[in-house]
Amino acid sequence: MGAPRRAAFVEESAEVEVLYANLEKMKSLTKKIQASMGRLETSGKTVQEAIGPIYGNTQKLQTTNTNIDRIIQAIDRIREPLDMRNKEERILKDGPRQAGLAEYMASIDRTRQALRDLKHSNLRSNQQTISELNGLLRVGNQRLEDVFREILQKNNQKVEPLHYITKNLEFPRLSQDQASQLRTINAHVASSTAELAQADPRWTPTAKIYGDIRGQYLTSSLETMAAACVATAKRTRNDAPYKRRDNAIEMYTQGIRAMYTAEYDNICPIFSRDEWGTVLKLTCQSSLNAFASTLRDLDKQIRENLTLDCFLAYEIVDVVSKTSFYIEERTGNLKYEISDAMKPVRETAKSSLSYLITDIRTKAQQMLQLPGDGSSVPLTPEVMTRLQMMVDYLSPLSSIMTSLGDGNWTQSSKSSSTTSIPTMKSFDVGADGRQLFAHYATDTIETLLQNLDSRSRAVLKGKSLQGVFLANNIAVIDRMIRSSDLQPILGSLGPKIEVWRKKAAGLYLDSWKEASVILLDVQYTNRTPRPPSTGQAPDSAAILKQLSGKDKDQIKEKFKNFNVLFDELVARHKSFRMEKEVRTGLAKEVQSFINALYVRFWDRYHEVDKGKGKYVKYDKGQLNAVLASLG
Repeated sequence: MGAPRRAAFVEESAEVEVLYANLEKMKSLTKKIQASMGRLETSGKTVQEAIGPIYGNTQKLQTTNTNIDRIIQAIDRIREPLDMRNKEERILKDGPRQAGLAEYMASIDRTRQALRDLKHSNLRSNQQTISELNGLLRVGNQRLEDVFREILQKNNQKVEPLHYITKNLEFPRLSQDQASQLRTINAHVASSTAELAQADPRWTPTAKIYGDIRGQYLTSSLETMAAACVATAKRTRNDAPYKRRDNAIEMYTQGIRAMYTAEYDNICPIFSRDEWGTVLKLTCQSSLNAFASTLRDLDKQIRENLTLDCFLAYEIVDVVSKTSFYIEERTGNLKYEISDAMKPVRETAKSSLSYLITDIRTKAQQMLQLPGDGSSVPLTPEVMTRLQMMVDYLSPLSSIMTSLGDGNWTQSSKSSSTTSIPTMKSFDVGADGRQLFAHYATDTIETLLQNLDSRSRAVLKGKSLQGVFLANNIAVIDRMIRSSDLQPILGSLGPKIEVWRKKAAGLYLDSWKEASVILLDVQYTNRTPRPPSTGQAPDSAAILKQLSGKDKDQIKEKFKNFNVLFDELVARHKSFRMEKEVRTGLAKEVQSFINALYVRFWDRYHEVDKGKGKYVKYDKGQLNAVLASLG
């Protein structure tokens, strides 16, 4: 047992010694490594100190190179506009004909873009170049404007509107190619103008050019129609009222309507949507001024002959208003401008309503004499003819009366309502429009009859003559209503006419009252009581027997007086000049008034002359025949 253990210890001891020996070697190696690391660290510091400056200089050189490259690029950019300007200057100064319109506009686009870039750079060194490019862009714009002008002037020969209207032809318009060229030029000029910021903010230079050239075309083309309106308004007959279409105003407004809408069709493809209305107004301004001047001339002539030419004023209001509505519907513009041009005539048309009623009073009161035969006066058919003619102008009159207000036409024009622009609703002649006119016509007729009545009382002697005069004028009024388009409008006037007719009949019958008084005998009951009524004719002989001689003499005198007065009244009746319906109507009034009284008187006392006819001139049948002959 002892020997094996010793051997084991010896072996382990030897391994320990080996480990110690290796440990010593590791320590020695570690020292050597530490010594080497120390030397390496020292060497690294030396290298870093040597290489550091070289590395730093290299970075600085790289930064410098980058900056130099940027400076070179900036110099190139600065030189680029100058080089570009020289190139574009040659193109722009050559003009669009030599360079070609497409290339010319491309050059303007490049110039405009370069100018925009330079302005954004804010480099002081670029200010001179910016100024030069501004000048170059102005030159380019002017050349484009010249081309724009030339294209328009090729199509600026004036036309004769009447030719196109009468033949129902479309007015000439710019071709599609021309519109395309003008649109492209306008777009470039508008952009360049915005860059230069020198244009009138209301419109671009091309819009001004378009308005001037095409405006001259419109004005010159329409001037013959304007002259025709003034010429046809001059009166050749001072006693005849104006008749519809005797003046050229309707043709003139048709020409304006057609030419303005044609011009709007030209404008839309050339200019942007927000410019359409502005350019149209600019283009039409000159011709609208001429139109307004023409209407002022017409208004002056209308006011000089208002009672006859008021219908021309109504026609102008009618056709001009319809024209303004049509153009406004087609273009969305010019309604107010056209309405302003019409304003003087519309005011005259409004004032005419009160003027015409006042004129009736004036003319009636100026009648120093009236017909001695009771016939109607010319004033009555004159007034009624005027009302008949007014029916043809219900549309404008409806608008005018609506703006005045119901009944305000009896006031002076100064107190009327302020002017308002007519609307389509005010031209809608419905129940309201017809009712307003009916009220006006009624006021007119009432004014006429009242003044004729008052004048006849002052001038004519005798109520019967006054009654015949009034009845004749009423008959003319009634007949002219029934025989015209006034009838359906003035249907409600019947009761008022009937009141006047009864008044006239009452005046006429006043002279027959004297004859009726004669026939109103006294019932003689002093001797015997009055016999009861049996419905049969009384016994004339029996009645006369009861009367005294004096009473019989009074009866005889009554018959004689009645005969004389009756013959005078019949003769006077036949001497009057009566309208057919007046003669018939008054004869019936007399017959119903006198016949019954005479029949009663004759039945009672005709035996007073025992059929000899010395006192009783007419029997019942004879008197009735005479009365019937009055009609």
